[in-house]
Amino acid sequence: MRIATWNVNSINARLETVLRWFEEASPDVACLQEIKCVDEKFPAEAFERLGYNLAVHGQKTYNGVALLSKTPLEDVRRGLPGDDADEQARYVEAVVSGPQPVRVASIYLPNGNPIDTDKFGYKLAWMARLNAHVRELLPLEEPLALMGDYNVIPDARDAARPEDWTRDALFQPQSREAFRALKWLGLTEAFMAVDGAPESYTFWDYQAGAWPRNNGIRIDHALLSPQAADHLKSCVIHRDVRGWDKPSDHVPVVVELDL
Repeated sequence: MRIATWNVNSINARLETVLRWFEEASPDVACLQEIKCVDEKFPAEAFERLGYNLAVHGQKTYNGVALLSKTPLEDVRRGLPGDDADEQARYVEAVVSGPQPVRVASIYLPNGNPIDTDKFGYKLAWMARLNAHVRELLPLEEPLALMGDYNVIPDARDAARPEDWTRDALFQPQSREAFRALKWLGLTEAFMAVDGAPESYTFWDYQAGAWPRNNGIRIDHALLSPQAADHLKSCVIHRDVRGWDKPSDHVPVVVELDL
């Protein structure tokens, strides 16, 4: 089973590019973030023609996440539990059916900038809610893949120029500590487990020639429960997609499980 995560930075604005990648890569499951549209405006038919079932949790203009699967999706949850007043569409979860069902979540963690505003507090509170939810999921002892744009640079090695990020919410000690706390629950970070090569980035800003200079950061991650990590075969960053026409500033990351 090949499970992908990709912040597409507006599904409708980049539909041709996204569909090209789906046709070439043909993931079994895909977690999309920052679709930037309400559910009704998601181009469902284009993906259904490729054989995908969909679960969309959208929001007008901002945020929005989606799950796409070649097999039916069951037990769909839209929204991260823990705050009924939170209207931001940043989390969708479902069980991917098959001989070995896998629970998959598409996550768009808050950016948190500027750090001297409520936005940073919201980021940390959201991460605490995610931690609490994972604590509820892990006792189910099922394969679980938490995929998405975490908006966290885990370590200095995950940025080409870490000194540029010292005042950014993505690289604050509190953000990195909260990310480590998730892993300490018993989750495996797929890329670091099977690759971990230096200068492996998933995001390059549109500004200041970041892409041609490889001035990137690694903020798109896949965290796996023990039952999923036991079947981990590979985790590949599809770096070349950043050089396509009308690209997202993120690229897909694909995890393969021998399920």
